[in-house]
Amino acid sequence: MGLMSPEQFKASLNDGRVLYYKGEKIDDVANHPELSVCVESMAVDYHMAHDPKYADLAVVYDQKLGENISRYFHVPEDANDLLKMLDLIIEGTRMGDGYIPLAHDIGADALNAISITAHAMDNKDYIERIENYRNYLKKEDLAVVAAVTCVKGDRFLRPSDENQEHPDTYVRVVDKNEEGIVVRGAKAHISGAAYSNEFFVLPCRAMTEEDADYAVAFAVPANAKGIKQVARPVKTKISEHEFPIERPVRVITDSLIIFDDVFIPWERVFLCGEWQHAAMMVYNFALMHRRTGSAYRIPLTEQLVGVAQAIAEYNGVTRAPHVREKITDLIIYLETLKALARSACQEPVMYGGIPVPNPVTTNIAKYHFAHNYHDAVKIVQDLAGGLLVTAPTYKDYTHPDLSEDLDKYLVGKAGIPTEHRLRMFDLIRRLTRSEFEAIVLHGEGSMQAERMTIYAEARKVLKECKKIAEELAEIK
Repeated sequence: MGLMSPEQFKASLNDGRVLYYKGEKIDDVANHPELSVCVESMAVDYHMAHDPKYADLAVVYDQKLGENISRYFHVPEDANDLLKMLDLIIEGTRMGDGYIPLAHDIGADALNAISITAHAMDNKDYIERIENYRNYLKKEDLAVVAAVTCVKGDRFLRPSDENQEHPDTYVRVVDKNEEGIVVRGAKAHISGAAYSNEFFVLPCRAMTEEDADYAVAFAVPANAKGIKQVARPVKTKISEHEFPIERPVRVITDSLIIFDDVFIPWERVFLCGEWQHAAMMVYNFALMHRRTGSAYRIPLTEQLVGVAQAIAEYNGVTRAPHVREKITDLIIYLETLKALARSACQEPVMYGGIPVPNPVTTNIAKYHFAHNYHDAVKIVQDLAGGLLVTAPTYKDYTHPDLSEDLDKYLVGKAGIPTEHRLRMFDLIRRLTRSEFEAIVLHGEGSMQAERMTIYAEARKVLKECKKIAEELAEIK
């Protein structure tokens, strides 16, 4: 079929999937009054693929298939391919007003992680299956997301521990035959799943021999028998108390995916019982996913810098030395993230025949963003001042008995309309709301996971630096 249009993508979601939202079963996700906003956000990927402006970024000509495909499903060949993928994620997120589209990006991370792991295992069956599935995605241009995080139960216990409340707190194989496997369990926090065509299911941790049934990876359609989703509620409209905006609202949501004895044919199974390789697959996905995380956090950081500069100007404080210091800190925060993200792609390493972003630099980029995020938010809120919290609403501002007084007494710097200042307060409140804090800290793995990876991957650096020190001390 080639590249899907946005309209074809939306039509493809009418597939009989079982989805619940706010306590109701949803039959038509693409036309649901709230979830359709999420669908439109994911459709950004499909708009970009048909926009000549993004042709070099979003589309690759596949020689074997003889047609254009999404860059996300193209196997990267060099640093230039990695940089184009980085720029594609950044531009897609900018088009999404700070929300990553999700149609292909994170699914591509899982696709490459599985491919790298299969080659490292030298498992010819898995190599053939994942390449066949990659070609399937190329041809059909499906939206595919990664389902990685299990619900876990008691996190201090292993998946197979008999003291777990029940054995299905991690997705596991409960049966297998000549045709395939049957799986049971649940995955949480799965972004974009409610309006995606397919899921890549990966293990979420290292396994032991006793956990072999939990060492499983596969691809499955969202409408497969036995799959139920529960989607998290989203705010899809600007409050009536905020200043109205004409641009469409962008938003995404996440799902709890329940696998109730779901059958998976062997051609879609990429790990089944090889517990020794579960950690490798998790590691490979985390590396790819943190590159993606670093990329789509760049537009979000640009927004923080932008609102900080704007509100400082509107408040008339840009000439104050301490304000300039704060703005400088935000610039350093943004430009360091951009430099780290690009550097990781410019110095790739080879994993399973695929160039991947430098693991140390990638993890530093993601850690840098998460570790400093709250400081950036504090700067923005500090520059905004108390009216960020206490300013009257849009309804008050437009009330005929109040509008003249509010225009007079809530004015900031001369020449800046009061409405502009109040609109900026609305935007800052939206950009710094609490749900972003949890996403920043836990998305793509915790900060501790990133620190552990940095230390593990930096052994060569440590060895080289130690050698330099020993030579200076004339230690032989």
